[in-house]
Amino acid sequence: MSSALDSEPGSELFASYEADFKLVQADVNQKLEQIPELTGEPKKAAIRAAQRALEEADEIVSQMRIEVQNIPTNIRSKFSPRVRNYDHDLDKAKQTLKRAAIDTERQNIYGGKGPTGQDAVYEQRQQLLSGTDRLERSSQRLQNSQRLANETESIGAGILGDLHVQRTQLLNTRESLLEGEGYVNKSVQTLRGMARRMATNRMITIAIITVLVLLIIAVVVSKFR
Repeated sequence: MSSALDSEPGSELFASYEADFKLVQADVNQKLEQIPELTGEPKKAAIRAAQRALEEADEIVSQMRIEVQNIPTNIRSKFSPRVRNYDHDLDKAKQTLKRAAIDTERQNIYGGKGPTGQDAVYEQRQQLLSGTDRLERSSQRLQNSQRLANETESIGAGILGDLHVQRTQLLNTRESLLEGEGYVNKSVQTLRGMARRMATNRMITIAIITVLVLLIIAVVVSKFR
């Protein structure tokens, strides 16, 4: 489903956020599946880790919602439903996590044990791993955004270069057309001059022939008198 839409121009950054969201979503689902199998402090740590992952997923969806506004209007309607679906998935995950937290509180109230030193170490380790993973994903998103920005800048520079070349070609073509138009005007003027000279020569020829005919007639008439 996503591959068909990700090929749309202008949706590259949205696709990057979407890929990050799916990774975090898979992490959230995995943590939610593990929570019922845990007890005590490890369960609390898993709930907190899932909460942090949900917050990160929520942040990514917010970025996707902003990016949708930057997508061309003619294809924006294809992406908005996907963001709504992700919001719905997050709401379901939040409800699942909320129920798990409530169950944990009930267990603590009705006979739960306090945290041990081993549980505290486990929780700290889980927090450290979750924070590291989140930092790495955030860094990856920033790198992807920077890469897309650089690619966009390169494409823009290439387009500007092409436009400059096309402008130069158009100017050269315009100059050639103006030069050709000048040659055509000169040719037309030359042809007009030749036509005028031909007309003048024709009139002179007719006049000469007329005079000669009149002279011949006059000579013939004078001989018969």
